[in-house]
Amino acid sequence: MSDSEDDTPRLSAYTLAALQEFFAEQKQHTDPSGDGKYNVGIIEENWQLSQFWYSRETALRLAQEAVTAAGDSGRRFAVYGEEFVFYDYNNPLDLPDNITAQSFDIVIADPPYLSEECLRKTSETIKYLTRGKILLCTGAVMEASAAQLLGVKMCAFLPKHTRNLANEFRCYVNYNSGLDCGT
Repeated sequence: MSDSEDDTPRLSAYTLAALQEFFAEQKQHTDPSGDGKYNVGIIEENWQLSQFWYSRETALRLAQEAVTAAGDSGRRFAVYGEEFVFYDYNNPLDLPDNITAQSFDIVIADPPYLSEECLRKTSETIKYLTRGKILLCTGAVMEASAAQLLGVKMCAFLPKHTRNLANEFRCYVNYNSGLDCGT
């Protein structure tokens, strides 16, 4: 070997694998391929806004539960495309005119803060939107308030987040659910 070949920096196999994993994650965040537009992590979590993402497994389980609870194969929802509706829990009924009372078979809600005030205001929106079924994801500390405000019961299913949060999160429903709930 020549002297110039000896000076070439080299990475260990472990370091190279870690670097490749990092680059793959970065690519997923900035350039998702195929149907990956709804992959967890494309939009970063925002701790200041109390925005934390569920793990892929939890997101899929909750989506499957919603489709089952709505009694729908899910195909009819394709007509909505990529619509987005801004929501601020401080103004619970400040919704677009095209979102009318009792227009959803099931409402899945995850209030941004673990406070009675936030849950109370979010509950106002939930009651306005639902035809009856509610799936609430929030902290275990909110169990009594959730039961009082929405008539929901805690499920055995434990939602997981992409990053470990200090608070214990739970799911609550007011109907017979596939999430192993005490309803």
